[in-house]
Amino acid sequence: MMPALAGLWPPVSTPFRADGSLDEKRLVQHSRTLLADGAHGLAILGTTSEANSLTLAERRRVIDAHVEAGIEPARLLPGTGACAIDDAVALTRHAGEIGAAGVLLLPPFYYKNVPEDGLFAFVAAVIEHCGPRVPRIMLYHIPQMAGIGWSLDLVGRLRAAFPGLIAGLKDSAGAFEHTKAMIDAFPGFAVFPGAEVYLVKALQSGAAGCISASANINARGIRGIYDHWKHGDAAQRQEAANAIRRAVEGPTMIASVKAVLAARYGDPGWLVMRPPLVRVNEEARAALVANPAIAGLLEAVAA
Repeated sequence: MMPALAGLWPPVSTPFRADGSLDEKRLVQHSRTLLADGAHGLAILGTTSEANSLTLAERRRVIDAHVEAGIEPARLLPGTGACAIDDAVALTRHAGEIGAAGVLLLPPFYYKNVPEDGLFAFVAAVIEHCGPRVPRIMLYHIPQMAGIGWSLDLVGRLRAAFPGLIAGLKDSAGAFEHTKAMIDAFPGFAVFPGAEVYLVKALQSGAAGCISASANINARGIRGIYDHWKHGDAAQRQEAANAIRRAVEGPTMIASVKAVLAARYGDPGWLVMRPPLVRVNEEARAALVANPAIAGLLEAVAA
């Protein structure tokens, strides 16, 4: 039986070559660094990963590249959501076949204001078509991006209909009150806030861990919160992590995280983005790496 989903699972940034093609070598190197820095596992193919700018074949290659590199499948939590049921099934089934820890499932996000019966039917179809190798499903709640989300009522319906399969939820709505409501409503449900900004409070309330974009650059610091949230220095650790988060947060966060990775690795190749996302400009990049929180972080990881 798979262990419970818990801990720090960074949504791994995806590197591209200058021509925009997937760079598997850089990707796996970065994933290994994240594990060495304390990540419990890797939430590949998330929002920060630019997953919805990848083809279905590329998304499958991201999964397979990690397995071929010797990273345990049980440390992979790939995003497999798609608007087309067959695409979601193909990726979800593949994750189950390789033995992934589970999958992160976005709702089918193009059509808005759809009835919850439609979202329920989507998940039911994915599970049915995956067959016996269906992995655990973590629902991915990010309504500000997807335009729709997973309500408390719908989560309850899905858990009742598919016991043991609907294992948790990544809550990227950005409000502690919503995260706590999910935790309180479903004891034993693995709820992961999608940012570390209120991680201490979330862990105190029963959260399972954290899946945060800024874990790409601050896995050590966020792992420190996870390990020490009961200790006297928890508030200090939280504020240090929040300062780093604030430095990259905003509309360009995915590109800003890559800019910090380019500085950490001394590799400007990390600046490449897939359109419609664009890299941060040189002025913004210089200001970012000069930010005291980021400068201190880069100094610490270089030591």
